[in-house]
Amino acid sequence: MCALARLARSIRYVRRRLALSESPVCGAAEPCPPRGGHALKALVSGLAALVLCATPAAANAGTSSDLGKQLARHVASMQKSTTVIRFFEHHRWLLKDPRFAHEASIRLGAARRSLAATQARAEHARAELAARRREAAEERRFAAELERSPEKAICHVFGSYCQQALQVARCESGVRTTAQNGQYLGLFQMGSNERQLFGHGESALEQARAAYRYFVRSGRDWSPWSCKPWT
Repeated sequence: MCALARLARSIRYVRRRLALSESPVCGAAEPCPPRGGHALKALVSGLAALVLCATPAAANAGTSSDLGKQLARHVASMQKSTTVIRFFEHHRWLLKDPRFAHEASIRLGAARRSLAATQARAEHARAELAARRREAAEERRFAAELERSPEKAICHVFGSYCQQALQVARCESGVRTTAQNGQYLGLFQMGSNERQLFGHGESALEQARAAYRYFVRSGRDWSPWSCKPWT
């Protein structure tokens, strides 16, 4: 149960104790309780519990890659801080009564500061989440473009060796990902042993990456291939 309910009970308790302490019935037979003493303790306990309930758990931004969940935590924290602020707006007498004003002011200020800080963190998380979504969309668009053009996939992977790799792929497979000659498959006609070592896939990007790993391992001289870029 959130501390709001506990604080509400504390408020009712405060009012009952205040009424009792001001009642003319108390006297020698039933000593009057100290004015506001126990009531103030109950109220402070309730306020402390309320702020504890409203204080957000620290987000582990250094290790969490899920910005969506992080943003949801910030939103939940903002809602709790707003609840605290609204509580004091509906119980303004706590801020005016000299017995409670100091503690209530501290708690209200803490809630306002927490809300402002969490709003800033939430805005940052929203901006970063939007940026990552744009990057992901751009990566998907680029990957789709590479899938449509094996030549672009080869040049993307081989970089400065682009022209050499294109010449080898044209000679080996006609730049077709589905090319097959016995055990040799794909753009660069890699054999079964080479595919086990360096990988393979149906897409041009996967086949180009596998061939590039083989190319680098063999010394970047195209020695494993029958086709050479200079023939």
